[in-house]
Amino acid sequence: MKLNTVPYILQTLSFINPGQITPAGWLKRQLTLQAEGLSGQLEEIWPDVGANSGWLGGSGENWERGPYYLDGLVPLAYCLQDEKLIKKAQKWIEWMLASQDADGQFGPTQNNDWWPRMVALKVLMQYADATHDPRVVPFMQRYFHYQLQHLPARPLSDWGKARAADNVLSVLWTWKQRPDDEQLPALAKLLLEQGDNWPDFIIHHLPTGPVNYFSHLTHVVNVAMGMKYSAMHDAIHQQRERLAEIHRCFAELDHYHGQPQGMFSGDEWLAGNAPEQGVELCAIVELMFSLENLLRIYGDAQFAERLERIAYNALPAGITADMMAHQYHQQPNQIAVSIAKRNWTYSGDDCNIFGLEPNFGCCTANYHQGWPKLCNSLFMQAGSDDLACMVYGPAEVVSGDWQISLQTDYPFNTDLRLDIRRAPAGEKTLWLRIPQWSENTVFTLNGEEITCDGKGYLPLTRQWQAGDTLSITFERQPRLERRPRNAVGVYYGPLLMVHTPGEIWENIPGGSLSGDWEIRPRNCWDYALDVQPGEGLIVRSISCCPSGDQPFALENAPVTLRASARRMPTWKMMDNSVAPMPNSPAYDAMCCPTLATLVPYGCARLRIAEFPWVDGRQKTAEAH
Repeated sequence: MKLNTVPYILQTLSFINPGQITPAGWLKRQLTLQAEGLSGQLEEIWPDVGANSGWLGGSGENWERGPYYLDGLVPLAYCLQDEKLIKKAQKWIEWMLASQDADGQFGPTQNNDWWPRMVALKVLMQYADATHDPRVVPFMQRYFHYQLQHLPARPLSDWGKARAADNVLSVLWTWKQRPDDEQLPALAKLLLEQGDNWPDFIIHHLPTGPVNYFSHLTHVVNVAMGMKYSAMHDAIHQQRERLAEIHRCFAELDHYHGQPQGMFSGDEWLAGNAPEQGVELCAIVELMFSLENLLRIYGDAQFAERLERIAYNALPAGITADMMAHQYHQQPNQIAVSIAKRNWTYSGDDCNIFGLEPNFGCCTANYHQGWPKLCNSLFMQAGSDDLACMVYGPAEVVSGDWQISLQTDYPFNTDLRLDIRRAPAGEKTLWLRIPQWSENTVFTLNGEEITCDGKGYLPLTRQWQAGDTLSITFERQPRLERRPRNAVGVYYGPLLMVHTPGEIWENIPGGSLSGDWEIRPRNCWDYALDVQPGEGLIVRSISCCPSGDQPFALENAPVTLRASARRMPTWKMMDNSVAPMPNSPAYDAMCCPTLATLVPYGCARLRIAEFPWVDGRQKTAEAH
């Protein structure tokens, strides 16, 4: 049977409620590590979200950190159906709901900033989707009526102005529950009018290199959140007119500030495209959340491609394998994790160590949302009865009359099996995304092979039955992508593969209760890859094994490539980071070839992700 693919899902998509997509395999292990790690212990270790928090009625921190923490804790608790975490989250929810005054305002009385309440609204939205608590929608309506009344005299400013799209997101969610409330779309339009116009800035005014001044428009976390701006316009009017505008924004950011793990730089202001520049962990999880919403609104497979690249590379790289410590900034080319002065656009000397609160505590509170929200976005409801597999990972989904188990070790392995446990009556469509990197895709439905043309989505429409089995194999080969200065990045399926020099972890004396760490390399890192023009990277061996108890631990890396490479003694360190990339072809590389070990980016906290290269055939001939 031969079928055609399409680039979009041409139906309305919606998130499936938290708790209805349950993780399995390595993803369940990862989320369990998070629940047992810092996410589950943070209230006891970090006073900013402890019992004295302003968001619990205390005199402590009363701005964004409590809501940020809940924005990850709530989806994590319901994703795992973890009663201990649900109980932890519930006391915060109850305080929020009880804090609302007669006018509709809520939260700590010590501040009236619009911004932290935008995060709290996202928390309540997820909580209501998981529990159907009838108090939430009228609570949010009252607050939105309060906003519409007060915003003309007290307009958005600073962080709230930059992040207005997040406020609109919860307004539109409430409007879906209360479609007769005409004040809600009016508020959504007013918020966008008062908010920063992100596509205008990115397309027409984007700095082309590292920024040396503060602006909310060049702050990398704001940019990551601002990528929802155009989609919120379309969502208000239920149209798709701004999709090309969004792709243009991504193209501009990639060109001037792009990094190989799918992010644009920002340490903490936009920092150009050199691989020794950093990116803030908050920006990683916020761009993931923006992409999840872009996927929901447009169904464009390109957003899923970028989401997987970030989630399976950038996200785990910025957190320890045991989920107990994180970095504020990560560098694609990172050969030392230490307290030292680096060429950041704006950050302290400790911002690339792994610890509880390196540099600033926003990431400590905020990074918890990454994995659980990804789990909640693996599948989406398409229309009223169809189902779409948007991002691949091991899980089981129960939505309406559908129940499907997806068994896989993806992204470490690209074989997948979907077992249909239950399906709605009549002909229904199951949408399956075919990654752009898959050189050949083999589908087998109940033993019958299916072939298809193109990438994007394969819509399988039939009368599905309990017991149906669909097997998928995405064929992957090591491939190169060009980077600035004629460098290359190495990819294997959705994974960015990097050279690791090995890691020596050293505890920082006098650090936090959970531990602060520096890392230094065990071996050399200064390699140029052998590349044969027209043929690509010279790979000597590929090893794959099942992911372990800690899926992103370096010592148990599930995928290893051994590639031909040559030392470049002239490539040194500068300002405690890797020096700027030598131009390629790198004629000063040593003639004698050796082998460099490449592992997934997310497994290596020290690494080279962008490489110079030499012409493998020419150098080999010279060597002989």
